[in-house]
Amino acid sequence: GMDGAPSPPSPAGLSAYVVVSQLLGLTLLATTGAWLGRYRGGVAWHSPLQFNVHPLCMVLGMVFLQGDALLVYRVFRHEAKRSTKALHALLHGLALLIALVGIVAVFEFHRTKGIPDMYSLHSWCGMAAFVLYLLQWLLGCGFFLLPGASFSLRGRYKPQHVFFGLALFVLSIAVCLLGITEMLLFNIRDSYSHFVSEGVLANTLGVLLVAFGLVVGYVLTRDDWKRPPLAEELALSMDFKTLTEGESPGGGS
Repeated sequence: GMDGAPSPPSPAGLSAYVVVSQLLGLTLLATTGAWLGRYRGGVAWHSPLQFNVHPLCMVLGMVFLQGDALLVYRVFRHEAKRSTKALHALLHGLALLIALVGIVAVFEFHRTKGIPDMYSLHSWCGMAAFVLYLLQWLLGCGFFLLPGASFSLRGRYKPQHVFFGLALFVLSIAVCLLGITEMLLFNIRDSYSHFVSEGVLANTLGVLLVAFGLVVGYVLTRDDWKRPPLAEELALSMDFKTLTEGESPGGGS
């Protein structure tokens, strides 16, 4: 807080949900690692195991880091808006980079094996999610991080930014579920229906992905958990209101 005043505490329940989300996120990564390590031979770049880089990077980037980037505004409630924004953009940027590595891995693997690209529903939705995520990140940086966008332009774009942020997170999880199913049907089609341990582990990973999405989604959509505007932000928006609403005398537009 300013003037050495203590920051007001986080709302009851928020911290618990955030902790649960992080535990779920780490469990997700461990489960992905266990699946690839135990049943798929592990992860390596220039080798037949290059494909396995893909699911690992996608879960880490497009789910765990993207989810954490969305939570930044709920967790860092009383830090300067600018540094919170920078962290938000940084985590999303890191998620994009890791996802890009995962996409390159699968294309290279397909090329060396002579497997066709981009024919499955998973790949269509996945590529759409990645391209839209990149676009969302570039627009976010342009509107909110770089100087230049006017206050009113930011205000008009913000609801779209918030909606598509959550929508792309949901889409990313859905694409992972499609990918897990596809991987199981490629690798253990004949034994999957017998509840073999690999199938059960991969299904569990899917359930964990859904749980992570639900917890993060709940934190993001609770109105009373939104980041309270700091004093200086309130002053700015009041000035802005006076400016814009003062333009039409008599209140008629």
